[in-house]
Amino acid sequence: MTGRQWRGIAVLALPTLLLSLDTSVLFVALPRLSAELGASSTEQLWILDIYSFLLAGFLVTMGAIGERFGRRRLLLAGAAAFGVASILAAYAPTPATLIGARAVLGIAGATIMPSTMALLRSLCPEQRHLNQALGIWFASFTGGMMLGPLVGGVLMESFWWGSAFLLGVPVMVLLLIVGPAALPEFRDREAPRPDLPSLAMSLAAVLLIIHGGKTLAHHGWSATAVAEVAAGVAVALAFVRRQAVLAHPLLELSLFRNRTVATCITVMLGGGVVMAGAELTATLYLQSVLGLTPLQAGLWMLPANAAMAVTALLAPVLARRWPVVHLAGGGLLISAAGMLVITGAGPYDGIGRLVTGLTVATIGLSLPMSLLLGLMLGAVPVDRAGSVASVNETGGQFGIAVGVAFLGSVATAVYRHGLPPGAEPVRESVAAAAGTPFLDVARVAFTDAVHVVGVVGAVLFALMAVLTLRVLRRKPALEPVG
Repeated sequence: MTGRQWRGIAVLALPTLLLSLDTSVLFVALPRLSAELGASSTEQLWILDIYSFLLAGFLVTMGAIGERFGRRRLLLAGAAAFGVASILAAYAPTPATLIGARAVLGIAGATIMPSTMALLRSLCPEQRHLNQALGIWFASFTGGMMLGPLVGGVLMESFWWGSAFLLGVPVMVLLLIVGPAALPEFRDREAPRPDLPSLAMSLAAVLLIIHGGKTLAHHGWSATAVAEVAAGVAVALAFVRRQAVLAHPLLELSLFRNRTVATCITVMLGGGVVMAGAELTATLYLQSVLGLTPLQAGLWMLPANAAMAVTALLAPVLARRWPVVHLAGGGLLISAAGMLVITGAGPYDGIGRLVTGLTVATIGLSLPMSLLLGLMLGAVPVDRAGSVASVNETGGQFGIAVGVAFLGSVATAVYRHGLPPGAEPVRESVAAAAGTPFLDVARVAFTDAVHVVGVVGAVLFALMAVLTLRVLRRKPALEPVG
C-alpha cells in the first residue's frame, strides 16, 4: 500500500478506537458520576443506553446522507459534534444534561462509524488492501473495548469523573486537522435527498426493537416490552414496503438480493447475538457465581478481547494463502468449539474453562468479521459502500440487543427452572442469593444456564459456518474491487 493509504487508515482507526473506548470507559465511571450527580437508577440506565440507542437508530440515515453530501464531510462534521458533546458531557451539572450530551454523542457516532468503513472502501480499491485495512479497523474497535475499563480505572483514580469523556476531544481535533488532507472524498451528486418519512420510520423501528429487547433482558417478560418489540417489527415491515415502491429509497433492498451481502450480514448479526449473550452470562457468572469484583471480572475478559484484536490483524495475512470462505467457515466452527468448552465450567472452579472457551470463540469469530465485511463491500459498487456499512453496523447493534434479550431470557428461564421450591427470594437473579441459604443451589442453577447458552451458541455458530461454506464456496479469496 502507498503512504497515503497508510495515513488514511491510521486517521480512520483513531475515531474507531475512540468510539468503542468511549462506551466501555463509562462502565467504570458510572458509579462515581452517579453518586456526584445524584442520578437515579432510571437516569443511570439512560446515561448508559441513550448512546447506543441513537447510534443504532441513525446509522442507516447517516449512511444515506453521507452518500449525498460527502462521506468525508459527514465524518468531519460528526467529529466536530462528538468533540463538543464530549466537553458538554464532561462538565454536565445534572443527569439530564449528561443524558442530552450522550444523545448527541450517539448521533455523532452514527455519522462516524459508516463513514470510516465506506472511506476505507474508497481508500483501498484492491481487495487484499481492503481486507488489511478492515483488519486494522476491527482491531482498533476491539482495542478500544479492551482499554476502556483500564483507562477508566486510571482516570477515576487520578481525576474527576468527567475526565472519562474528555478522551475524545484531542482525537477529534486531530481528525479535523489531518482528515481533509489524508482522506479521499466521495459524493454521489446525483443521489436524491433522503426520504424524510423513511428516515423517521427507520429510527422508530430500531429504537423500539432495541429498547424493547433490552427491557425484556433486564426486567423479564412484560406486556409493554413485548408491545415495543412488536411495534418496532411492524414499523420495520412498513419501512421495507415503502422502500420497495420509492423511486429513490433510503435503503436499496436490491443489496439483500446479493447473496454475498445477505450472507455476510446474517453472519455479522448472528455473531453479535451469540457473543453478546455469552458475554452477558459470563460476566454474571464471574461476579455472582464465583464472587469476583467487577474489576476482577473485567480483567478476566481481557484475554478474549486481546485475542480478537490480534486475530483481526492476522486474518488478512491468512487470506493471502487460503480462500476467505474457508477461513470464515473454519473460524465459525472454531467459535462453536469454544462455546462447547464453556459448558465444562463448574459452579466453583470454572474460571479457566470459561475464559478459555470465550477466548477460542472470539478468535474464531474475528477471522470472518473483517474478511466477510471486505467481501461485502467489494460485492457492491463504490457508491453503495455507505449503505452497506450502515446496514452492517445496524445489524451488529441489532445482534447485540437480540443476544442480550434472547440468550439472557434463556439463561433466566434455565436458572429459575433449576431452583427448588421455596427459593422465591432468589428467583429474580443469582446475585440476590449472596448471603442466603440458597447460595449453593443458585450457583449450580446459574452454571447450568451458562451451559445452555454455550450449547445454543455452538449450534448457532455451526449453522452460520454451514451457511457461509455453502453460499460463498465459489467466492475467490481475493478479487478486484470496483
